[in-house]
Amino acid sequence: MTRRSVLFSPGDQPSLMRKAPTTGADVVVFDLEDAVAPARKGDARRAVSDLLTAADFDPDCEVCVRVNPVGSGAGDDVDAVLSGGGFDSVVVPKVTDADDVATVDSLLAEHDATSPVLALVESAAGVLNAHEIAAAGPTDALVFGAEDLSADIGATRTDEGTEVLYARERVVLAASAAGVDAIDTVHTAIEDPSAVAADARFAADLGFDGKLAIHPAQVDPINDAYTPTEADTAWATRVLDAAADSDAGVFRVDGEMIDAPLIAQAERIMRRARAADN
Repeated sequence: MTRRSVLFSPGDQPSLMRKAPTTGADVVVFDLEDAVAPARKGDARRAVSDLLTAADFDPDCEVCVRVNPVGSGAGDDVDAVLSGGGFDSVVVPKVTDADDVATVDSLLAEHDATSPVLALVESAAGVLNAHEIAAAGPTDALVFGAEDLSADIGATRTDEGTEVLYARERVVLAASAAGVDAIDTVHTAIEDPSAVAADARFAADLGFDGKLAIHPAQVDPINDAYTPTEADTAWATRVLDAAADSDAGVFRVDGEMIDAPLIAQAERIMRRARAADN
């Protein structure tokens, strides 16, 4: 399974939700939280539940539901939508500590359901507790939310993103230490694919496994950024072949000295390439 692109679709718009799996996104998220006005939460729950249980709905991607925050509607979302199944994972927003993840897990258990949790870290408390959130049993990915974090700490968002760089890197480190995926924040410029691509490549260089998308036009640039190029896979293949043939700790490939960290990098490239082909 790969989570290069994670596309949100408003839970109160059935036609958009049906189209979302056809965009090429690795993950589609039917959103019951920010994309839905408070007065339409009930409509969204019914629409998402109807789609998840529809006999003709069989998407070829991971299907996720973003519930409302713990204490602010998550229980109602689980009761109305997730008790019927039909989904693969759950995005939990505004996660501040591991207890939030455990609470959603308990809510699901009341319906004899379990689900991987994609924990959305988007506050100062969440970022500072990222390690314990990532290490929680149900957590399968940490998701970084820069926009809400900036609002929480009073930062001004800039094109360079230096105001959230530390938090971004902390989320990657916590996810890596816990062995779960790290998913990067949205890029809000939906009509500038080159900017989306550049931001996605930068996040991939930081160590993220994928990126959130808020419009179908962002999916292809994000997928491309997280898919190794032919040159990348050719280099990785040469490194791994040489490693298999060598009994030395350090050896040379293409005039470059190769040691354990570069072997690990080559293995990561090949894992991403295989995942992108599936």
